[in-house]
Amino acid sequence: MSSSTAHTSSGRDLRLDLFRGLANWAIFLDHTPHEILSWLTVRNYGFSDAADLFVFISGYTAALVFLRILREKGYVAAAAKVSKRVFQLYAAHLTVLLVYAGAIVWVSYISGDPDDVNQFNVAAFADAPFSALAHALLLTYKPVNLDVLPLYIALLGAFIPGMWLLARKPSLTVALSMCLYLASRHFGWNLPGVHAGVWFFNPFTWQLLFFLGAWVGFGAARPIGPILRSDVVFWIAVGVLGLTLAIALQAQFGVLPAWIPNPFDPAHKTNLAPSRIIHFGALAIVANNLLRPDSPALRWRALAPMIVCGKRSLPVFCSGVVLSFCAHALIELGSNALWVQLTVGLAGLALMTTVAYALAGRVKPPPMRIGRTA
Repeated sequence: MSSSTAHTSSGRDLRLDLFRGLANWAIFLDHTPHEILSWLTVRNYGFSDAADLFVFISGYTAALVFLRILREKGYVAAAAKVSKRVFQLYAAHLTVLLVYAGAIVWVSYISGDPDDVNQFNVAAFADAPFSALAHALLLTYKPVNLDVLPLYIALLGAFIPGMWLLARKPSLTVALSMCLYLASRHFGWNLPGVHAGVWFFNPFTWQLLFFLGAWVGFGAARPIGPILRSDVVFWIAVGVLGLTLAIALQAQFGVLPAWIPNPFDPAHKTNLAPSRIIHFGALAIVANNLLRPDSPALRWRALAPMIVCGKRSLPVFCSGVVLSFCAHALIELGSNALWVQLTVGLAGLALMTTVAYALAGRVKPPPMRIGRTA
């Protein structure tokens, strides 16, 4: 995405909200086991998925919001704003974790089926709740599907010193980020975690995608914008997507040659394999060329729910995490019937959208200014 292009009349690039909403929808579907609608998400047809999109846009948005504060009010004010946002994310994560774990334990208890407690890694809360809570406060314990927000917290925390350097030396910032990415992959650096031993999303590698997003959001990619929008680069990106699609389909059907890394291997995601970055970069180039900031498609009513979900990303994401387990429980209760999968999938998306619209209705418009404008 180009930060130098014209936005909407309100000054907001609706593409950010659209893709953020798309990421939230995809994460909900991908987190729901045995959900037929998850076959619509990009994770099945390439190397990257909604998590890559979420992290990149998070970095892009952080640069847009907090670097503007840095320029207008100074570094201390910007750092204070980032710290406040980190605390909000931390509080949201703990709240969702408690609700999520409580729902899983309760459903397992009333159904007499302990499988979900183990499958979603919440047995620690059932066996030793105080110890589990202590590890949760340190972000070392995370049930299944609750890894994204801790990653975001870590990355935004790293952005407090990172934005100072980014505002002065954007290219050096990305270079250092690349060095950390390569070093962490080579030496196996990661943060400690309970049960799994390490974080599922290694923040030392995923920070590269975050800071690449921040670098683009800062406008540092503007000089190479014409190259990225050229026909040659566009068709190269299309070719990359075609190649990764072929590999992903081979892996899905179990006919992938042994010498090609499996894009669905968990380690491929944990340490952010280079092929994920290449695939995501190709997706971003194609999307940026096909969907411009002033595209009439952004005003389609069919896309409005997704855009609103993107504007209220945090509460929509949190509700989607809890709804993904509720959907899973209902699908199991319905014996994985196709109509149940379709119903709960669509209902979950509708409830997430309802949350977004309800919160959007509570936001007051800015006061009108009467008089001369600059």
